[in-house]
Amino acid sequence: MITPRRICFFGTPEFALGALEALESAGRSPDLVISQPARRSGRGRGRREPPVARWARDRGIELVQPPSVRRSEFLERLREWQPDMAIVVAFGQIFPKTLLEIPAHGCLNLHASLLPAYRGASPIAAAIAAGERETGVTTMVMDPGMDSGPLLLERRVAIGDDETAGELGARLSRIGGDLVVETLAGLEAGVIEPRPQDHSRASFAPRLTKDDGRLDWSRPATALAAQIRAFDPWPGARTKFRGETLAVIKARWVADSELADEPASAFLGPGSFLGSADGALLVRCGGGSRLALLAVQRPGRRVVAAGDLANSERPLPGERFGDLECPLIAGDPPGVGARR
Repeated sequence: MITPRRICFFGTPEFALGALEALESAGRSPDLVISQPARRSGRGRGRREPPVARWARDRGIELVQPPSVRRSEFLERLREWQPDMAIVVAFGQIFPKTLLEIPAHGCLNLHASLLPAYRGASPIAAAIAAGERETGVTTMVMDPGMDSGPLLLERRVAIGDDETAGELGARLSRIGGDLVVETLAGLEAGVIEPRPQDHSRASFAPRLTKDDGRLDWSRPATALAAQIRAFDPWPGARTKFRGETLAVIKARWVADSELADEPASAFLGPGSFLGSADGALLVRCGGGSRLALLAVQRPGRRVVAAGDLANSERPLPGERFGDLECPLIAGDPPGVGARR
């Protein structure tokens, strides 16, 4: 049984707001908030405060934004504040052992996966990209490892067939906020016992990079459809078409039973445009599978239905999507190839 009176909260992005709002509703708002500093972003490269920092400022809660939680001046300031517990949600920095030892009752972390699956920085995207049908949120006691501490509570959530990482993240934020409050109450009542993770079952979700959004048309259409959902809103899915970047905003894989092959399409390799159907652009993927592009975007332009792109640019069957140029290849039927 514990009695944390002085709670500090570590968090940075919008995902962490679910926990803050749940704590506020339960009358357990933190007394101190630690968030990452404002970063330059956007076309104007202006400084932008993280959502958690704005939340704290709006409520007049003491806010600290250290460049690194490993700096001695920050660690000393936290020791002087004498927190009973730290609640950590998507803060974005690895905690040193010295920091973990400062709160009298340790550090409680909310992670957006069913641990030990998808430890790391991008668990929501990783679960969708892997084709998982279920994920969830887990609370745990932090240790010096990467999301490897003892488990407390979890909530399982089904992943929607068309759900993007942004949409799933918003749901998990709310569910996770309630779980943080429930976990805190359970620890205070002494009815929750931490249990060790099975480290042999661990999988990892590293931090996403811009390059992760590049579509590899040699992969199956089901995997590409999952990738497009997983990387929405960031880093986004993209390909090349006629030498220019094309963001793929929405797509779905097409079952063989939905559409018979055109006579020429059997000759076409991955990335080839097969034609239009019901306002979608059909593209050949690995193993002969097909992906229907539903919504796309050129750089600096608005999102449009894929059918609108087809009407304006009039692609020809056999033209290639992807990073490679697309001359006629051996085996292409007459009249099929790239239009320059």
